[in-house]
Amino acid sequence: MLLPQSTVGPLVQVARRLLAAGAVLLATVLLVYMDRDEYADNHDDSVSFLDSVYYTTVTLSTTGYGDIAPVSDGARLVNILLVTPLRVLFLIILVGTTLEVLTERTREQWRQTRWRSDLRDHTVVVGFGTKGRSAAQTLLSTGTARERLVLIDTSHHVIKLAAEEGYAGVIGDATRSDILVRAEVQRAKQIVVAPQRDDTAVLVILTARQLNPKLRIVATVREEENAPLLRQSGADSVITSSSAAGRLLGLSVLSPNASSVMEDLIQQGTGLSLSERPVTKAEAGRSPRECGDLVVTVVRGHRLLGFDDPEAATLQLTDRVVVIHRSSPSPSTAPDAN
Repeated sequence: MLLPQSTVGPLVQVARRLLAAGAVLLATVLLVYMDRDEYADNHDDSVSFLDSVYYTTVTLSTTGYGDIAPVSDGARLVNILLVTPLRVLFLIILVGTTLEVLTERTREQWRQTRWRSDLRDHTVVVGFGTKGRSAAQTLLSTGTARERLVLIDTSHHVIKLAAEEGYAGVIGDATRSDILVRAEVQRAKQIVVAPQRDDTAVLVILTARQLNPKLRIVATVREEENAPLLRQSGADSVITSSSAAGRLLGLSVLSPNASSVMEDLIQQGTGLSLSERPVTKAEAGRSPRECGDLVVTVVRGHRLLGFDDPEAATLQLTDRVVVIHRSSPSPSTAPDAN
């Protein structure tokens, strides 16, 4: 599993450590030099700036030759209260790389544990190829936070790139229950199944449905004849990618402008958008034509009622409507697409 995190190059890390160590060294040199009259040098009676630098390096490295030492109570107090903490800080900076390597695994496990404990009602995307990435971008454009998306892909390279973009990702085969459990499918609200193979999609749907019976499953299938199999496996919605693309191609031949409108509708965040929302109290008991948005379909229970269906002449408060509306300027004001 890879969680999003800021990445800093090794040269930048080394440069930061050197700057920090240099700052500690300089601060200690200044402390010693300003109080140089309170130090005794076995070689001569005076402590020069070079002597201060020498004493500082010997002290911070814990070598301690003893040829230069504080003799007054004030100088010794400064060593106790200031120089000693700076010595400890200097050593921590020097061994920071080793400590970071030793604690990196523990810190990552802690981050994953905290992430799992906070994750609820999220969306899992299986397969981060063209279809999975487009689905994720659509969810982001309609107001879904990037932290509410969890990706699953078999490619380590794909998940690594996704983590750099701010996504949380799980590397592995989504047909295995332990991989889905790592993505917290058992506590997810919905899952988008978009693998490269239809048989893989069937296995993912079966496993996900077993882990979470209430999970909403949206899947894509390459071949139209496999769509009924995915529905029987437990998918709530099945999108046939090849036939949908073919219909858009045919529509482009017959009416190029109509195909452009369809592209605009399915691309959330710009121009016109197609979404589903509940009927409001003000709309209940009225005709779909009286709604502020253009109603395309009325969803009543598990049935889809067309715009001109007599049963859809009067909206009910328990209905949901699929509407065409102008895209909001910001994701936070976009209508609920769930």
